[in-house]
Amino acid sequence: MSEPVYKRILLKISGEALAGETKFGINDETVRKICSQIKRVSDLGVEVAVVVGGGNFWRGRSSENMDRVTADHMGMLATLINALAISDALEQEGAVTRVMSAIDVRQMAEPYIRKRAVRHLEKKRIVIFACGTGNPFFSTDTGAALRATEIEADIFCKATMVDGVYDKDPHQFADAVKYKTISHDEVLSKNLKVMDATAAALCRDNHTKIMVFSMEDPENIVRVVLGDDIGTIVC
Repeated sequence: MSEPVYKRILLKISGEALAGETKFGINDETVRKICSQIKRVSDLGVEVAVVVGGGNFWRGRSSENMDRVTADHMGMLATLINALAISDALEQEGAVTRVMSAIDVRQMAEPYIRKRAVRHLEKKRIVIFACGTGNPFFSTDTGAALRATEIEADIFCKATMVDGVYDKDPHQFADAVKYKTISHDEVLSKNLKVMDATAAALCRDNHTKIMVFSMEDPENIVRVVLGDDIGTIVC
């Protein structure tokens, strides 16, 4: 097998990716497949941090009457559920993990402390960051961009349901064109739906490279780390 091209990565996984075909909750087989590939990356000597969304349990407000802050707090808890599930699946694969939360849930996860997170990574523990930034009004993409910047990840790997960045939605337009590389400024100026603007701007301002790739095949996680020509690089 080829040598990895990155020493430390931040992998962002959507909550929906854990639900499999059921589209809700956690599908054990799907989580196992994803975590087996994350473990393979770790076994290559790569330091791995993971951020997972919560959309398989909660997305936005269930009604217009719900307070936005309350809704976002519920979303943070959904990401914690997913982080614990990923941690358990990885440890069943033989990995050593730590779940670190941006909100205080000491009975279930360590509080997020940057230097402690970096030390875990240096010891080859897989770190799963939960609860986004710990603040309402910020997405898990923004939380992932923040953590990638803080831990000085070589690349922010964003796993999505499409195989890269397109000039328009490839699910709706057959003539959508895929970019091989694109700049952060272009993502923002063209309003491409790679991630929310706050996350994209944070990556731009801190020169954080992003790889956008498809999670349809979990083995793509390994291919990205080995430098295979898949997905789109935002730099």
